Amino acid sequence: MTTPTPDEGWRRPGPTPEQRRLDLYAGLTLTALALFSLTLTRSTGAFLLGPPPSMPEQLLWTVAVPLPLIWRRRHPAGVLVVVAVMFIAAQARSAPEAQLSSWALFAAIYSLGAWGPDRGLSRRLRVGVIGTMFAWLGLYYAVAVGSIPPDAFAQAVGPVPPVLAALVTGVLVNGLYFGFAYFFGETAWLAARRQHELAEQAEELRRSQAEARGRAVIGERVRIARELHDVVAHHVSVMGVQAAAARRVFDRDATKARTALTAIEETARTAVDELRRMLGVLRASEGAPERVEAPSGVDQVATVVERARDAGLRATFAVYGEAVPLPESVSQAIHRVVQEAVTNVLKHATGARVLDVRLRYLAKEVEVDVTDDGRPARPANPDGLGLVGMRERVGTHGGVLEAGGRAGGGWRVRARFPIAVTVAEPV
Repeated sequence: MTTPTPDEGWRRPGPTPEQRRLDLYAGLTLTALALFSLTLTRSTGAFLLGPPPSMPEQLLWTVAVPLPLIWRRRHPAGVLVVVAVMFIAAQARSAPEAQLSSWALFAAIYSLGAWGPDRGLSRRLRVGVIGTMFAWLGLYYAVAVGSIPPDAFAQAVGPVPPVLAALVTGVLVNGLYFGFAYFFGETAWLAARRQHELAEQAEELRRSQAEARGRAVIGERVRIARELHDVVAHHVSVMGVQAAAARRVFDRDATKARTALTAIEETARTAVDELRRMLGVLRASEGAPERVEAPSGVDQVATVVERARDAGLRATFAVYGEAVPLPESVSQAIHRVVQEAVTNVLKHATGARVLDVRLRYLAKEVEVDVTDDGRPARPANPDGLGLVGMRERVGTHGGVLEAGGRAGGGWRVRARFPIAVTVAEPV
């Protein structure tokens, strides 16, 4: 990702209510510490800037410099101007408290760099304040040099002239002080900008994943609907054949006619159920792209397993229980689940060698169970397109899908379908 520049037009959102409360507490705390520092300075009698003003004026300057920081994130430009003016005025009046006041000025410069909405104004104002501070420092040195006592540097032993050494030290310390305040402010603003861009990218990724899942669901529903269409068409054709048979034997053999009519009734009931399910799927998937699928069903599961053997797996397939006729849509759904589960093993299971596919006919359900001994190449995604498709297909038939790791290693996909209705054989 390219590094953003301050002139790209992004504006940092304003402080939250919690951040405003923190600024209030921080400003009040710094002001209290400044008053404590004033007490200590007066107790030591170290008035470095000269004879101090009256006590009320000392209190005024001690409070006036740090207190504006309670608005440092809401109005960073105004706070910096006020703090800088109060700082210079306090030093001009020889206010004795300087330690906490210096930290307040540092915080004001940093805050404008980190929170200034207008980056151009923020940069110019900080540079202007820093330049003004150096001008004030130069003026202070120019005035102070004339009042240095003759014996002030009596103990000096270095190669650099004492006055020059003091000037260079002051410039170096102040340069680092203001440089760090400027640099940290810029760094904080750039970090907020990068965090904003990462949040936007994450949101875009979530939207893309949601759209992909939606397309997968729609595609799966359309395939289900087409399969159900074929099933209903088959049932209607069977009903026509059975009706013709009943008509031919109606007068000669009432028993055969009754059997044919019973078969028509069962077939019609199944067809209506399949048609209702198909229409529900089609209502949720209008506008999906055309896609042609090959016929599939339970009888094709063995073929899927055989293809897994050809790919190098020790694949087995077993049927348990007494096989019963299944609605064709359920038969097709079982085949699709097995097909998707085996595909996932071949694509995503590292080190898989054994594949076991089991089809169980239970009292009121049919269950398909696919297990392997591999380990996922990456953490499983419950919203992956393959699992979304299987879940949608199983849910369409009122079934239950389980997919996840096994206690002994490997992966399991198990789907159960209710089979309350069976298809009667035509006469």
